[in-house]
Amino acid sequence: MMKSAKALPLSSLYKPCLTKDFNFTSTRNLEPLEGILGQSRAQDAVQFAISMMDSGYNIYATGRNGLGKRTMIMRYLEKKRSDSVASDWCYVNNFDDVRSPKVLRLPAGVGMPLKKDIEQLLTRLQKGVPQAFDNESYYERSEQLKNELAQKQEKALARVANAAKKQNISLTITTPGGYRLVATDGENAYDAESFAALPESKQQEFEDAINKLEKRLRNVLRKLSQWEQEYADKQQGLNEEVALAVSEHLIAALIKKYSQYQEVVSHLESVQEDILKNVEVFLEDGEEQAALAAATMDNKLPRRYQINVMVHHDSTGHAPIVVEDNPTYNNLFGAVESVTYKGTVFTDFTLIRPGALHRANGGYLLMDAIKVLEQPFVWDGIKRALRSGNVSINTLEKELTLSGTISLEPEAMPFEVKIVLFGDRETYLLLQQYDPDFSELFKVVADFESEIERTPESQKLYARFITSLIRDKNLLHCDRKALMRIIEHSSRVAEDQNRLSLHAADIANLLRESNYWARQANAKMLHAEHVDKALDSAEFRSSRIRDKVFDSIRDGTTLLDTEGARVGQINALSVLHTGDHEFGVPSRVTATTAYGSGEVIDIERDVKLAGAIHSKGMMILSSYLASTFGKSDPIKLSASITFEQSYNQVDGDSASMAEFCALISSIADVPISQSLAITGSMNQFGEAQPVGGVNEKIEGFFESCCIKGLSGVQGVIIPDQNVSNLMLNQKVQDACKKKQFFIYSVKTVAEAIELLTGIKVGYPNEKGTYSKNTVYGKVQHRLKQLAAIDKKRHS
Repeated sequence: MMKSAKALPLSSLYKPCLTKDFNFTSTRNLEPLEGILGQSRAQDAVQFAISMMDSGYNIYATGRNGLGKRTMIMRYLEKKRSDSVASDWCYVNNFDDVRSPKVLRLPAGVGMPLKKDIEQLLTRLQKGVPQAFDNESYYERSEQLKNELAQKQEKALARVANAAKKQNISLTITTPGGYRLVATDGENAYDAESFAALPESKQQEFEDAINKLEKRLRNVLRKLSQWEQEYADKQQGLNEEVALAVSEHLIAALIKKYSQYQEVVSHLESVQEDILKNVEVFLEDGEEQAALAAATMDNKLPRRYQINVMVHHDSTGHAPIVVEDNPTYNNLFGAVESVTYKGTVFTDFTLIRPGALHRANGGYLLMDAIKVLEQPFVWDGIKRALRSGNVSINTLEKELTLSGTISLEPEAMPFEVKIVLFGDRETYLLLQQYDPDFSELFKVVADFESEIERTPESQKLYARFITSLIRDKNLLHCDRKALMRIIEHSSRVAEDQNRLSLHAADIANLLRESNYWARQANAKMLHAEHVDKALDSAEFRSSRIRDKVFDSIRDGTTLLDTEGARVGQINALSVLHTGDHEFGVPSRVTATTAYGSGEVIDIERDVKLAGAIHSKGMMILSSYLASTFGKSDPIKLSASITFEQSYNQVDGDSASMAEFCALISSIADVPISQSLAITGSMNQFGEAQPVGGVNEKIEGFFESCCIKGLSGVQGVIIPDQNVSNLMLNQKVQDACKKKQFFIYSVKTVAEAIELLTGIKVGYPNEKGTYSKNTVYGKVQHRLKQLAAIDKKRHS
């Protein structure tokens, strides 16, 4: 009976590549594909976003991992980067407020030369300034100023002392800078007792004289202080004159060199002014400076005048492309580092470190969306930078606490970056729904395709795509048959004869593994057998659990019939996923019926082992049963359906046709052929609907039949819409070719019942009655019996 049923022809089971479509002998004869295959929609989105200079046109690239999202965008940006000119960014000391370092924006290629020029200047000053101060001319001038001060001070004090002496009053020095007037008898000073013994008139005379002298002395002391300040100013002027003589021509040369950059000129002028004010920086002992240099792994030059080059580029100035794989707060926004010196925490502008946002300034920053969202404060910081157009360097401590240690507050850097986030669609939808800023800041979504239509033209492009992978990864070239085999495998991965998978990572892995087996065989080119070896090896590595499952069928632990016929029992097909591997296995579905109230019990659902989609399939099944047999009278039937020996979660509706067939078999008491398995869902009108994993399901049942023994009548029933998904392995194809295994397609569940039972389903007459010799007629007869029982019980 089964052999007489019309099975699918061999041509429907697999769509091979045709030799005539490949007019070359190997990939050596092919030009590599420069772009990314089949991603024109995403490519247009990227081009649009990069060309839009307005703010907010950042990109969210969505699609499965391994589709080549990053590769495509990187390739496009590599071509586009020359259209933009990046800048060098530096931090320099703010001599007016050292806590707020200034930022310098310079043309590309200027930052590092400026840094080296400043370091060379400081090196020369470190040698030249001490030499200028360590010579006789400077010492003579400095000593002359000091002597002039001393002489003026001595003369002024001598006049006061002489005036006092005339009145028998002595001027004595008590402390450095401290003076005292004391009455004397002409030679010796009076003590308290001897002074008290003097007549009151004499005492009063001395006191009046001392008071007048003290006023005069105070005036002199004020002049002394003034003269000391004048001396200090003259000494400072001398120092500045000497320092200026050493530094002026050096800095003037730099100002002339960088005259076209006003920011640099202004900074160099500030450096000149500060050097004159702080010339001691070059004269002090360098031990502390050397220790700080060692702690910061820097040079020993004075730190206050150095240039901290945050970002630098070559002279071409092409826009930077930065990929940040670890987008922590500090990695993105930079940090102000610190060192400990003699128990004190020290920091300055030279310890400001850039983040990815700084390095990407003027260009493009690529990140993974999930990694960005996982890091605390990072997402808010990115949005703040995009909205404000500035990126600031704030320590994470400030974000986490209300107070923190005193640190630098560097000037914010202007921010001009296109950000590209890579993520899945679920993350994109969540951001759209819960973050009102997201749509404003990421206005462009680049949606990557996972498949492409399979045509002779697209196959040739696919071959060129494979060629590009081979050349990029330095692999052996493929001959024509190997190419054809890889393309056929791509169709199987896509689960469609007329589609090709765009999962570049899978194809690249297959090429690498095929290359390995080819080199093991000392081959000079990849052949089809090497591709098959790679596929078989990958499957073997991942198939331990699959082998355990089939071992249980082999030893009878899992109950399965592949011959004979049983009432209310059917072989359904499912797919198991074990991480990177999936395989099909048959599952016994059974149905039992009895007199009842019309309820169909889904045992999996009732014990909470069924998912929502499976439960939906059961409800559709019940609806179709009621609409077919309960239009005029209620169905007095109670039924239960279950997956036997299933102890894990069951979901999906791909077994709903099998469940319905088992239920009809139980009601009609018509046996179902156990040599057939079935997969497919159904709608409320009894129409078959396509399901996924059809190749794995068929191969899983075929493997089970081989274990139990091929009888020549075994096969699988699939929905008609799944025929285009067939890309079966060679074992199944060979068995079908030898008429040992069969694949049937059905458009309705009724067709499936006829194949499974060998009996016509039948058509209702005008009264809605089916012939008694049909399956549905037997169902009606049984339901009438149950209705009669119910009527009798309630009469």
